[in-house]
Amino acid sequence: MTWATSQGWKHLLLLGFGFVMIYPLIWMFVKSLTPSATLDAALSFDGLTFENYIEGWTSLTVPFGRFMANSMLVAVLCIVGNLASCTLAAYAFARLQFRLRGPLFGLMLATIMLPFHVTIVPQYILFHTLGWINTYVPLVLPKFLAVESFFVFLMVQFIRGIPRTLDDAAALDGCGPFRTFFRVILPLCIPAIGVTTVFTFIWTWNDFFTPLLYLSKPDLYTVPVGLSTFQDSTGLSNYGALFAMSILSLVPVFIVFLFAQRALTRGIATTGIK
Repeated sequence: MTWATSQGWKHLLLLGFGFVMIYPLIWMFVKSLTPSATLDAALSFDGLTFENYIEGWTSLTVPFGRFMANSMLVAVLCIVGNLASCTLAAYAFARLQFRLRGPLFGLMLATIMLPFHVTIVPQYILFHTLGWINTYVPLVLPKFLAVESFFVFLMVQFIRGIPRTLDDAAALDGCGPFRTFFRVILPLCIPAIGVTTVFTFIWTWNDFFTPLLYLSKPDLYTVPVGLSTFQDSTGLSNYGALFAMSILSLVPVFIVFLFAQRALTRGIATTGIK
């Protein structure tokens, strides 16, 4: 077998795997353009129409655009919270000397293994007592408190790779810890910040459980909870509109991944292998 033939088989195999991976998305996209009357039929490209998109956007009591705006607001606030809190916490663990730094860092790492469901009940009781149910505070506030241990660990690993001589040079110029962080460390953490931004956006945008737990007013719903309103237990679910709005809900994630792909790859390459 020649080199060209070997490469051809490899490419053919990769194309086959790629098609298997992307087929569910193709199926849902075609079904989103299929009239509701023929939705149960086999996959076909005949009679495609945008009526499901129009119906899905306007058929609910709250326009689907409101869900998109709500999700975008929550995602942006969560990104700001994660970047502000996780970078500061990581800088403290990576550079500053203080008592119990090692045990606290180990405790922080241990929380990565703590199942999210363990904290649901006490968190709900706390937020309910504070009167924050049906607000975005329970969704956003934890991000400003560096509760995302994975991102803190990611930042710590990246900051540890930055030469300490830069800190020493900044100290000789009269910089304290905060000025060193903002003037020296933070600008060098762009790859890790890019990874944190992309993953925070995707995880927040796709999060279904947390908004479902704390939000019960339809005008506050985010996209995943809004999509669930197209289904009911009476057999009257509007699957055509559901498929159409599901495709639309993927557009922001696709755009973010498309424009941040280089930063994401660079960030993972410079932090994940250490």
